[in-house]
Amino acid sequence: MEYYEESFEKKKVLITGGLGFIGSNLAHKLVELKAEVTIVDSLIPQYGGNIYNVNDIIDKIRLNIADIRDSYSMNFLVKNQDYIFNLAGQVSHVSSMKDPLTDLEINCKAQLSILEACRYNNPDVKIVFAGTRGQYGRANYTPVDEKHSIQPVDVNGINKAAGELYHILYNNIYGIRATSLRLTNTYGPRHSMKSSDQSFLNWFIRLAIDGEKIKIFGDGEQKRDFNYIDDVVRAFLMVAAGEKSNGEVFNLGSWKPISIREVTELLLEATKTGSYEFVPFPEDRRRIEIGDFWGDFSKIRSFFGWEPKVPLKEGLERTVEYYLKNKEHYWNNKH
Repeated sequence: MEYYEESFEKKKVLITGGLGFIGSNLAHKLVELKAEVTIVDSLIPQYGGNIYNVNDIIDKIRLNIADIRDSYSMNFLVKNQDYIFNLAGQVSHVSSMKDPLTDLEINCKAQLSILEACRYNNPDVKIVFAGTRGQYGRANYTPVDEKHSIQPVDVNGINKAAGELYHILYNNIYGIRATSLRLTNTYGPRHSMKSSDQSFLNWFIRLAIDGEKIKIFGDGEQKRDFNYIDDVVRAFLMVAAGEKSNGEVFNLGSWKPISIREVTELLLEATKTGSYEFVPFPEDRRRIEIGDFWGDFSKIRSFFGWEPKVPLKEGLERTVEYYLKNKEHYWNNKH
């Protein structure tokens, strides 16, 4: 057991958005560490929650179907929790531009509501917020460190930045211990596979498994970084357990960026099916395309020793294997 993992035994942990991709993987690890896990999730279809994600631990967790926008529910749910992993959110960049007010409610207003619930009902809790590289917008330089300016290109990035700042403010003013991880492209088992709204790579994986043609926008030479879900879960646990993280924000990232074309080719090696072609950017996506982007994770490495361990090739192979075995639980309701 890693040093930080001992912090969660017999501790009460609340995961917002816990039926989603990252939340459910985190729940599995926390159950393994003997934590008392409560999941809250709205199960609104387009936001990625899937009851099958916790099917094998359902008798070891508490599950509450509620919306984080419901302040009455959150006032009750935050009580007596030792840790809150605040993962509930609307993550689609495109959807945030089509429906900016809903994005505002979930990624901004509801975050403030959760913090207020903690201020009045559990000020001793430790909160880890799930931020995003989308807060930075287009990179002025790479790799992007935490000192880079915040210049989002879409509504989602603006609201996520505000949500993060609320957490840091409540840490600094009210002493509610809070930190934020600015996530990059996370992939792995238990992702929503219904559309490309939440991540392009999960959609590419689905198309490849089905033997369909993947459409790469532009020339595919845009560089990105990718983190396998196990590495991301480890980062969440590290910063939650460590007091040095209070009031801090941290990038995640990978050792080496890779082009979208190259990651697609690695994926097709793993599936041994599918193909790809280059197509022009749709106008709605072209306007918010950020070009090359990869993060500098040296800060979290210096604070906690975190670094990505799962190579992209291995992670893609694990991911494809999972979906081949569990396809029926993720392939329904394609749109």
